[in-house]
Amino acid sequence: MNLKVIACNVMWRELSYYAALAPHAFDLQFLEWGLHEEPDALRREVQKAVDAVPDKFEAILLGYGFCSKGIEDVTARHTKLVVVKGHDCITHFLGSRERYRTYFDANPGTYWYTPGWIENHPAPGKDRYETTYRAYLEKYGEDNAEYLMEMEQAWFKEYSTAAYIDCGVGNTEAYETYTKECAEWLKWRFDRLDGDVSLIKRFVNGDWENDDFLIVAPDHKIQGTNDAQVIRSVPAKG
Repeated sequence: MNLKVIACNVMWRELSYYAALAPHAFDLQFLEWGLHEEPDALRREVQKAVDAVPDKFEAILLGYGFCSKGIEDVTARHTKLVVVKGHDCITHFLGSRERYRTYFDANPGTYWYTPGWIENHPAPGKDRYETTYRAYLEKYGEDNAEYLMEMEQAWFKEYSTAAYIDCGVGNTEAYETYTKECAEWLKWRFDRLDGDVSLIKRFVNGDWENDDFLIVAPDHKIQGTNDAQVIRSVPAKG
């Protein structure tokens, strides 16, 4: 098959690696992580990328989870969309939404670290603190910078665990060490999980005929379900 991949940049290592091992032809496009901070912007950019795909591709693989409704209403045009059913990309790295739910239920204050998350966004830790503080200091002055940092750090109190997922791609030892250092600085517990790349392999290999994947036919769109299925396909009009 000739497949188009449109995915978040946090997944570029894993998707690129396993696409290279798959039997199909690929055109890979990665969008910046920062779109996650604005679900409406994420939806617009993903739809724009989908609309720009020529009809020579047999499917478009969306390397995203539901991402706070960031892909809701994204519509297939002339080519079907294939999406992993999951709330976010952590499902891809852990191998199933059931494993994700089981871990999260047992460890509700978990912040996830992967190579792509570490590379593409300022992960909680000493580096983030110092970089953010310097930016605030330069822009707002010392007193305001101190206040803004207090606000910045407040949401960290919602978390208690830094969990590194090792999928065996990239310099995993360095990423694991970095996560440990972040956990120590934040006074969080550190945990390391073996990744499960079976979903990613099936995603790029075209093995989509099971409940882990949503296939969105042309003139249909993605809709949230508010249940264990996470997403479903519905007609784009009507």
